[in-house]
Amino acid sequence: MSKNIIIVGAGGIGRAAALILSNLENQSFHIQLGDINEEACKEAVAFAGGGEHLSYFIMTKGSDSPAEQEAFTKGNIILDCLPGRLAPKMAQIAKDHNMHYANLTEYVAETDQVEAIAKDADTGFCLQTGLAPGFINVLAMKLFNDFTKEHGVDKVDEIKMRVGALSAHAEAPHFYAFTWSPIGVATEYIKDALVVRDYVKSDIASLSKREEIVIEGERYEDNYTSGGAADLPEALSGRVKDLDYKTLRHIGHYDWVKEKIAEINPSENVIDVLEETMLNEIPQVEDDYVIVYASVKGKDRDGDLKGSGKAYKILPSYFGNQKLRAIQSTTAGPLCQVALMLLSGKYKGPVFQSQLDPDEFLHGAIVKGIYGGF
Repeated sequence: MSKNIIIVGAGGIGRAAALILSNLENQSFHIQLGDINEEACKEAVAFAGGGEHLSYFIMTKGSDSPAEQEAFTKGNIILDCLPGRLAPKMAQIAKDHNMHYANLTEYVAETDQVEAIAKDADTGFCLQTGLAPGFINVLAMKLFNDFTKEHGVDKVDEIKMRVGALSAHAEAPHFYAFTWSPIGVATEYIKDALVVRDYVKSDIASLSKREEIVIEGERYEDNYTSGGAADLPEALSGRVKDLDYKTLRHIGHYDWVKEKIAEINPSENVIDVLEETMLNEIPQVEDDYVIVYASVKGKDRDGDLKGSGKAYKILPSYFGNQKLRAIQSTTAGPLCQVALMLLSGKYKGPVFQSQLDPDEFLHGAIVKGIYGGF
């Protein structure tokens, strides 16, 4: 039976999701894109290939329009690609219309609200499913599960998660170029990060520990940023001694960012000022790549220290006749894979990354096609 998939938000990730689903073999979907900007809707439908399986509706800032109500009444799932602050509203609409729901936001307060909305739902609400949070957390769970099974233990010493959305070229003094949302970058640099230290979950200041790391022969720097750990600190409580997420950058970037933050008057909105500063000094580019790395370390049943890790480097790719930047495919792809998993009916209520079947997710047609499998 054909499923009606509603994608709210016709920007870069929303249209990428529509394109990926439109090019998926052996599936029958009707995809509706919703946005307050009609021109963006038209462009997204055309970008995804047009055809009878694609349509759009105009959303309103106030109460739902008749077009929205009709779309939501017929929908089976909402893929939420709108700004994170709107997640609770969209989740409530999904619940009211007995739809599944998946979002991308790393915002903590809004995620808590969506979890409360979804707690007694008969449909599945998958939270924070993109690249980071999202793919990186499922990958870490896969490594953890495999490690504990192979070595006959139930605890590990360390889980590291590292992700970078990077430009192919970066110039001084900032050694960076925007490949995704500037406000998202500014937010993750300022809000606290969630870590586990000595089995205790705690908050730590973002950008408080810069280190260098070599991944597949290339050197990067990393630092704490907010949002990327998702629910793993809670899910693995008592089973991992140290866990953290850091964002990868070209070497030299974090020194520049900390200098700019130090220049901001504390009385100002630091996120807004940092975003404006970066927009004025850092270009936005199309030529990008995404680097992903996760590792697990711990003692085996004999007390010997063991470790395992997995890395990916994803470049821009084509779906049909359209090219997607690496950040688009690596973010929209996991969202679409989760949509298929939710539509299978296996999940209901709030679903976090730790609760997804890692094997089903990582070997799914969409994720495997983008990331290359596990």
